[in-house]
Amino acid sequence: MESTPRTALTRSDLRTLALAALGGALEFYDFIIFVYLTATIGTLFFPPDTPDWLRQLQAFGLFAAGYLARPLGGVLMAHFGDRDGRKRMFMLSVLLMAVPTLLIGLLPTYATIGYAAPLALLLLRILQGAAVGGEVPGAWTFVAEHVPPRHVGLACGTLTAGLTAGILIGSLISAAVVARCTPEQMLDFGWRIPFLIGGVFGLFAVFLRRLLAETPVFIELRRRGELERGLPLRTVLAGHGRAVLRSMLLTWLLTAAIVVVILMTPTLMQKLFAIPAEQALAANSLATAALTLGCVVFGVAADRLGAGIALFAGCLLTLLATYGLYTGATTSATHLATWYALAGFCVGVVGVIPVLLVRLFPAPIRFSGVSFAYNVAYAIFGGLTPLVVVMWAQKWPLAPAHYVAALCVLGMLLAVTGATRSAHETVQRATV
Repeated sequence: MESTPRTALTRSDLRTLALAALGGALEFYDFIIFVYLTATIGTLFFPPDTPDWLRQLQAFGLFAAGYLARPLGGVLMAHFGDRDGRKRMFMLSVLLMAVPTLLIGLLPTYATIGYAAPLALLLLRILQGAAVGGEVPGAWTFVAEHVPPRHVGLACGTLTAGLTAGILIGSLISAAVVARCTPEQMLDFGWRIPFLIGGVFGLFAVFLRRLLAETPVFIELRRRGELERGLPLRTVLAGHGRAVLRSMLLTWLLTAAIVVVILMTPTLMQKLFAIPAEQALAANSLATAALTLGCVVFGVAADRLGAGIALFAGCLLTLLATYGLYTGATTSATHLATWYALAGFCVGVVGVIPVLLVRLFPAPIRFSGVSFAYNVAYAIFGGLTPLVVVMWAQKWPLAPAHYVAALCVLGMLLAVTGATRSAHETVQRATV
């Protein structure tokens, strides 16, 4: 006889959310710090006679390589996550992130080993991308299956806030290193510090993951003998094509918001509007802190108002705030921090997207479905977005804002047409 479905969060649920979010923050820090040091990395890992714009483009290309590696890592980890358990892959992903991060911090530069330096850096970025490919969809699946259905928005918003907190940590440490090192010191040893710290963070995250329990949903599926016995991805592609397409479009929106507004804007502000690095990074820290709060707020809004309404409102606000940020920077940087913080909070609409993704797939293939759609879309759109935006911005300084606005319109269309609805609105397949 089945037990009564839970409706309230327990102390165990809150502990799981806190540990999962903290572990995700430490891992995401490892992956993200690269983007804050692209200018320095471009100088150190490519020939000195390379034009500045080309060095920046090549450095962003290395950043993009991490995204292109996501599908392979994501598909492999999701396969075993659906077959053998979510927790094992949840621990493996963070271990695969920590080691390459440490090695990047110890890597010789072009001046020492020539072209072997960017090639080695490329390989390490690919390993990091594979790790993140399993981390993000696995983390969303893990926390969504730990809480009652009415709190999935809070769970996914909190986990996403943890991931974005990792971006904040990266921003703060990068800003601190830039502020305390001269340009010569940055090129000499300063750029290594964030990576070395990140390696230690990653190992600590492995320890945190050991304290977590398997999800009740997976345990119940295993007890009932309902685990996917074949290839989960084959089942996803054969019977859930519409869910995959919807998930990919939602992920495209997420990449536009995070990659452009949060990750690329500090560098773009320096290049396009001659804003000092210290000011751009400081404003970015405020924006990322606001983003962390925004993820939780929009996640709760999805629980209270419905995910479609929360998505529409968040996309509209993000569109307006991004234009405010970039148009303001073209005239004066006086209010940069205020506009950037507002834009960051509005980008918190990304906290709604995982709620929609986990509901689009049934529990036995959820990890594989979310992972495939999210990672393939992120590999395509997340990988190409930096290259496209940098090239367009050379001619049109407002190109980054136009790009984000176009994807916000797509998000609003998905919300009003009902494309975010599914037959799996309840995350828990079984009553636990």
